[in-house]
Amino acid sequence: MSHIGKGIVFIGDGMGGRPLPELDGKTTIEAQDTPALDALARGGECGLMDPISPGQAAGSDTAHMAILGYDPFKYYRGRGPFEARGVGIDVRPGDVAFRCNFATVDGRKVLDRRAGRIESGTDELAAAISEGVSHIGEVQCIFAPSVAHRAALVLRGEGLSHEITPVDPHESGVDYWDAKPLPDAEDPEAAQTTADLVNEFVRRSHEILENHPVNQARREAGKLPANIVLPRGVGTAVHLQPIEERYGLHSAMIVEVDLVRGLGHYLKMDVIRVPEATGGYDTDEIAMATAVAAALEDHDFVLANIKAPDVGGHDGDYQMKMEAIGKVDRAIGYLLDHVDFAATTILLTADHSTPCAVGDHSGDPVPVVFHGMGVRPDDVQSYGERPCAKGSIERIRGMDVMPLITSYIGAGKKFGA
Repeated sequence: MSHIGKGIVFIGDGMGGRPLPELDGKTTIEAQDTPALDALARGGECGLMDPISPGQAAGSDTAHMAILGYDPFKYYRGRGPFEARGVGIDVRPGDVAFRCNFATVDGRKVLDRRAGRIESGTDELAAAISEGVSHIGEVQCIFAPSVAHRAALVLRGEGLSHEITPVDPHESGVDYWDAKPLPDAEDPEAAQTTADLVNEFVRRSHEILENHPVNQARREAGKLPANIVLPRGVGTAVHLQPIEERYGLHSAMIVEVDLVRGLGHYLKMDVIRVPEATGGYDTDEIAMATAVAAALEDHDFVLANIKAPDVGGHDGDYQMKMEAIGKVDRAIGYLLDHVDFAATTILLTADHSTPCAVGDHSGDPVPVVFHGMGVRPDDVQSYGERPCAKGSIERIRGMDVMPLITSYIGAGKKFGA
């Protein structure tokens, strides 16, 4: 069957949450005024989704893989390759790739894993690292900045292994770690060599960044210096079937972070950048929505992601998270006014929950609503964790999304004769 409609997956990154006493027992979605999201729910089929599996906290990379129909338990090789591809580094077989943070340390103690959520100057810092640590011995070090405090590192050379421990401790107020070989590494010698290379890279990054002019200016302005690079998310190159081959859908991706863009590049989606999309609280949600509507003119399927709700969850700031959810609502409102939903199906959801009380991703399911072409509306009247739990979709997993979308738009394949 050839498809006759178009599909959208629109993700409020980390938008799911838990009830908060400050909000009279409501979640941030439930407490925010969301007329457009509620309109989707009234005209759609609702439910809850476990991005990976019940109770399993998902990363943005693994969640997006699952939502696009690629089983992360089968295909996932670490975050590093996606981040690297997202910033334009070609990750080759044999390379070892890392997602990195510009961070603030005092000695070995991590004061802030995100260097005060640095927003500018990282290009200059990355250039200094690229010049000062282009090689360690015979191994090439390819380093590039991403969005805000994020960056990517690729080690290229002979005899490397991804089977090492991270450097980033994932919390502040503690010492950063030394990379070490995993106890069950398949090639202990290669793992030890790679761990030593990573530790040397971290040491040199601190030497280069500690007194860099960007950081001197940050200190003078009362800001935290980005005086070290902490690698994490180690991984190797992965082969994924292009999404157009898998579903027959000419597809685009409009997201704000290079981690997810990297996945789009691996899937050979058209990765569309929106200059006004910053990945932070100041992102221009209407510019993103406008880009989604425009992409539908010559694409069959578009995935979009607004990052800001996740930032609010990680910061533990429920007011900022609610404002970010308001951005998602305004973007959806624009799409309701500018997209023909008689010929288009949209899924609105989150890639994971980031509850403010937790400050990190959790295993809580997220609300979902399918709206538009092919959908049989249920009785749910508003969008949120508890309202959507009463919907006819009931409880699905991320891997169920694309079969449902393709079914709604007439692009699904029959099983059997």
